Parts: sequence; structure tokens; C-alpha cells
Amino acid sequence: MKSRLKDAENYPIINLRLLNYTIPFKLLSLRPIMKARQVTFIILLVVLADQALKFYIKTHFFLDDSHKIMGNWFQLYFVENEGMAYGWKFGGQAGKMVLTLFRLGAVIFGVWYLRSIIEKKYNRGFIVCAALIFAGALGNLLDSMFYGLIFEASDRGHIAALFPKHGYAGFLHGKVVDMLYFPIIHDAHFPKWVPVWGGEEFVFFRPIFNLADASISTGVITILVFQKRFLKHHLGNEINDTVETGAVVNDDVQVQ
Repeated sequence: MKSRLKDAENYPIINLRLLNYTIPFKLLSLRPIMKARQVTFIILLVVLADQALKFYIKTHFFLDDSHKIMGNWFQLYFVENEGMAYGWKFGGQAGKMVLTLFRLGAVIFGVWYLRSIIEKKYNRGFIVCAALIFAGALGNLLDSMFYGLIFEASDRGHIAALFPKHGYAGFLHGKVVDMLYFPIIHDAHFPKWVPVWGGEEFVFFRPIFNLADASISTGVITILVFQKRFLKHHLGNEINDTVETGAVVNDDVQVQ
């Protein structure tokens, strides 16, 4: 009995009065609680994988170099961007600085928010999604903050070296490394009657991205798809945690 009670300490407790015994009992959903060390593991796993792939691409590929992994539809295609996810740009160098500072602010806020939802015992799936979004933002922030300092510039005829005497840019002005390219549909063209793009080449999926972008997208899309389930489970935690039965038994012994 003592070992079971000890195991129950990590779960929300309700008092179930049954046969005149008061017994600590797990919530009926039997939903485990997400712990901070588990969230930290997820974040570290994503960031380390993202940075390892970026380091490899940066130190082994020429700029705009590509290698086919699975036919034409999956390639490692090295590009750098100064803007947002999937190569979208924002306002030149000034925009780059604003975007980097925004990412820094988002990461600082993310630390507080993750701690808050863990303490409030939010739905496990929601916490995992929030951790994926945070890890992706952190991964791209590291590029923006430090890559200009620790790498040479990459171009079509030169592979960058790590830790040169002088980097290619200052602090907060690094370029984000992208490499994942999935041109599943290619060698196609828009019909001529399509406005603006009529007759132009059509490629799907055109954007080139990295693991950090994929982590952010996975977290956001999953939250949008399962938001009702996540919200339902969170609201369930706010229900009164005490449940009693109406059983009447003549037994004066209680277990606390």
C-alpha cells in the first residue's frame, strides 16, 4: 500500500470514499504529468539535431550545392537566408536585426511559458508541441546570433571553414542555414490562363527549410488540429478534485 501511495504522488489526487476508506486515487483519465526534464530532453534533441545538420552542410557544401537523397523529390540543397522560416525575407539588414531580436524575445518568453504550463499540468500533447516550437525558435536564433562569428562566408566556389580568424558578419547578423528540399512535383507549368503565374514553372514543395523550421511547423499545426482536445484536458484539471460515493458501510477504520 505504501509503495502505491508513493507512486500516486506524481499524479493529481482525488479522495474516493469507498467502503468508508479514504484512498488517494489517480484521476480517472490516468493522464501522466509532463515533467520539466522530459521537456528539456525534447528541446535538446531537436536543437542538437538541427545544429549538427547545419554544421555539416555549412562545412561540406558549396552555396547552392545540392545532393539527391531519394530521387529528385528529396534533396539536401544548401542555401542561406537572412529572414524568416522557409527563406522568407524581411526588410534587409534592419529587418534582420529586428527579426533576430524578436526571436530572442520569443525564446525568453518561451522559457517562462513552458515553465508555467508544466506547473499548471497542461495536456501532455500541448506541452510537447510548445517545446517543439520553442526548440525551433532557439535553433534558428543560434544561427542568427553566432554563425556570422564562427563561420567563413559560403559561396559557389568556396566551402566555409569553422572558427576562422574573422567571421563573415557581426553578432546578431548571422544567416540561417537551410537545406531540406522536397520538390515532389516538378517539371510542371501553370496553365496559361492562370493570372500572374500563367505559363511559369510550377514546383511543389518549393521552399527550402531546416529542422528548426520543421519543428516549429509541426508544433503549430498539431496545436491547431488538436486544440479542442488540448483545451478539454486542461479545463478538466480545473474541476473539483474531490469525488465521494454515497456508500454507507459500518466500518470505522480509515486509511489516510
